[in-house]
Amino acid sequence: MSKITEAIGRTRTTRDLIRVWPVEALALTLEDRIEPSREGDSLPPLRHWLHFLPLDPLSQAGPDGHARTGEFLPDTGLPRRMWAGGRLTFHRPLKIGEQATRVSRIENVEEKEGRSGRLVFVSVLHEISGADGLAISEEQDIVYREAPKIAGAAIRMQEAPSDPAWRRTVSPDPVMLFRYSALTFNSHRIHYDHPYVTGVEGYPGLVVHGPLLATLMADLACRENPGRTLRHFSFRGMAPVFAGEAFEVAGKPDGKDGAELWIAKPEGLAMQGRAEFT
Repeated sequence: MSKITEAIGRTRTTRDLIRVWPVEALALTLEDRIEPSREGDSLPPLRHWLHFLPLDPLSQAGPDGHARTGEFLPDTGLPRRMWAGGRLTFHRPLKIGEQATRVSRIENVEEKEGRSGRLVFVSVLHEISGADGLAISEEQDIVYREAPKIAGAAIRMQEAPSDPAWRRTVSPDPVMLFRYSALTFNSHRIHYDHPYVTGVEGYPGLVVHGPLLATLMADLACRENPGRTLRHFSFRGMAPVFAGEAFEVAGKPDGKDGAELWIAKPEGLAMQGRAEFT
């Protein structure tokens, strides 16, 4: 077993109170409006990402702004990281005002060689429970990569579907990204530090958070399926989206019990997702 795979099986437990303020603050950030919530209301899908936030000392921040790895997540020795995708099952709603516990476990660590060099994939399982038992099971995929070898190298993108039944256009700006970083206590510099993201990580601009894109897809699916309950949601990042470039959040029914979802840029597909309802 390599040193980084020794992290498999490592666990961490976090407790939090499900609160209304971050839910309403996110609505004002992404929708420019809120529907007031109160204690006892169900937490909207994916708003658990506004809770169970890491409380890492500033002195432990690494060069990219994230907390240094090694305590829970393995130290891969690779400088670039991204939340590449995930799969979620909603067993029951969490309630605003409810005390909840999240148990996180590293399920797998896998090392590969890609076109950009060495890659390490880390899979983390989060299980969130409240007073009535398990509420959310979430598998999270994190990928670590080498520093860019060629600045501004072109990304070959897959063509997005051309037949959406639902769509909305979003124009992200640095203020939206800053507010989302603040709401999720995310200090990754690719989302707010333009000299860093362009000069060190080699991106052409500030990177829009993958979870922000996933939240927009889930919200679109729920809005277009009123009266139904989201049971499963999955997403996978295909290409980065940058502040200052408009993108389309789109989707369509899949002919079963769910919907195909995607984020499209003019160049092609940036994220794919799927929602299943009951």
